[in-house]
Amino acid sequence: MRNYLSIDIGGTNLKYGLIDHSGNLLFKRQVTTPNEKTAFLAELRKIILAYRSKIFGVAISVPGQVDSQTGIVYHGGSLPFLDQLNFQQLIQSEFGELPVGVENDGKAGALAELWLGVLQDHPNSAAIILGTGVGGGIILNNQLLPGSHFQAGELSFMVNNYQAAGYDKLVGMSCSAVEMIEKIATELNLPDKKDGLAVFEKLSQQNSIAWKTFRAYCQRLAYLILNVQSVVDLTTYAIGGGISSQPLLVKTINEEYDKMLLELPLVKETLTRPQIKKAKFENSANLYGALYGLLQKLDQNTLVD
Repeated sequence: MRNYLSIDIGGTNLKYGLIDHSGNLLFKRQVTTPNEKTAFLAELRKIILAYRSKIFGVAISVPGQVDSQTGIVYHGGSLPFLDQLNFQQLIQSEFGELPVGVENDGKAGALAELWLGVLQDHPNSAAIILGTGVGGGIILNNQLLPGSHFQAGELSFMVNNYQAAGYDKLVGMSCSAVEMIEKIATELNLPDKKDGLAVFEKLSQQNSIAWKTFRAYCQRLAYLILNVQSVVDLTTYAIGGGISSQPLLVKTINEEYDKMLLELPLVKETLTRPQIKKAKFENSANLYGALYGLLQKLDQNTLVD
């Protein structure tokens, strides 16, 4: 069985693991993501060198605009020092003609669900990945939609709060899971403003202050799904990100979607209601999705050859 090294580059942690061709995760590890380019590249080389003799390719998930055909990252999202970095060229120049695949982190999340998750057998679907911002990927006819500039599915940049000023207008702010957790923690004066488990404990206790903020958050996500649905007419949405491990999240989004349809009967009669599900993969999603993108790329190259 062929094994591949999959690497998920995040703003906080750099996760990596070996996954075989069938999608079996053999192990997973992580280190803190270096915050400058030289140290980052040194860490990346160290990881690849440790497994070079055991792998048939390297798959990478990374924030930013990603040209998956060439392996070039633009902007780099939360890691701006990655701007213009060509991962494919970099890795192959040092480790030989090793197959390399590079994909945007939100799109990798969608690919993971399409390959082995809740979007299997749903050829027209999407993943919404909740974290600091809102990532995503749209699947049409069983294929990831890249867009003309590799920007399709960048849900953070949609506008949903027209009355706000600056970046507060954007979905990336109003639907940020991190912002929601911090807001509730601040309202309740919790000692750790980033403690999601403590926030959901308060929600499970039916704390009225926490519930007001949380329900408003889920309502905004329901509106986001409706906006996407009106454009691309999908059957299924997978809600991912670390917060998706809390069953209360998807349950409440579904409740808010149904409430919205009752308030807008014309929408209910006109647009078929999609399924809204918890994604199968949580913190490992990008490892699987990056590899699936690479395997698809290798299959396409075989057909061309």
